[in-house]
Amino acid sequence: MRILVDDLRSFPDTAPALVARTSAAGVVLLQRYREQHLDELWLDHDLGGDDTIWPVVELLERAAFDGAPYDIGIVHVHSANPPGAAKVLQTLRRWSYNARLTVFPA
Repeated sequence: MRILVDDLRSFPDTAPALVARTSAAGVVLLQRYREQHLDELWLDHDLGGDDTIWPVVELLERAAFDGAPYDIGIVHVHSANPPGAAKVLQTLRRWSYNARLTVFPA
């Protein structure tokens, strides 16, 4: 299973993916699939207007802090905001999530 949290992009392939266009929708998706393994989680930093990926990152961080991190194979951070992406990566890696900066597939 893969989840994409991005206000604009969609995957160009036909592999199944759940898509959230806002941070609030991303939080709901992650909470809904809390007990399942996620192969991939794709995070865009800026989600339009004042919305950012931080509520999603804070959910992941809180789960790890509580000793029950989400079971995610890899977290792909794909953002045109280098400082924001770096901060997301630093936070997720601090909590031992397998996070990397990735170019979104064209």
